Amino acid sequence: MTEMPLKETIRSAEAETALNRQIEHLLVAVEHELRSSPDGMDELNLIKTLQRPPWQLLGQVNFHEPEMLYPVHFVLFHVLYRLRDRLTEFGERLDISPLRIKLSRESVIGGTGVPGQQDELRNFYLDLNHYLLSEDSIRQMMDDFWSGRPAARPAPEDIQKAARVLGFDLIPSEFAEVKRRFRRAVMQAHPDRGGTTETVQNLNQAFSVLKHHFQPST
Repeated sequence: MTEMPLKETIRSAEAETALNRQIEHLLVAVEHELRSSPDGMDELNLIKTLQRPPWQLLGQVNFHEPEMLYPVHFVLFHVLYRLRDRLTEFGERLDISPLRIKLSRESVIGGTGVPGQQDELRNFYLDLNHYLLSEDSIRQMMDDFWSGRPAARPAPEDIQKAARVLGFDLIPSEFAEVKRRFRRAVMQAHPDRGGTTETVQNLNQAFSVLKHHFQPST
């Protein structure tokens, strides 16, 4: 199995074929890993799992640079939304967010975001034209991942997990508290101080969830 083609070369027919082949491999691997993880996985750990044997479907990922992370993030979520559509037909539910990706064997009747309903994130990720974005667009998107997307507001369990990632025992009452805790945590986790880029990425994801939680509905 080959690693994901660079986004700079996706315009060629050969690269497009390679990307589609990569997506088919990822569909198999992602479903297998989610069925093996009844408690679900976050995006970071799923990426790491897909980098290791037996899959080795993803190359090295720079979690500190949004424009380098974006191609991996986009293709992974493209695969997740395709998988969710397929599993829905069999009465299974796939919850998708950066902090919680979970497959359950319960009915999706009465749920939200199933095929046929308006889902802005699903529409975005299923359109492979969005694999190619300018660096400015990528940075804006990754910064505002949750912003302006009412159909994808974080679930209560995601909000609670995000709060724990930032060191809160309970969901804070004000966003100002989140910003203060986030800045302090990022400084402590910076690689120059012995931290890791993976830890910083987890903090960024948690901050994005809480940022959207405190934004008024539109």
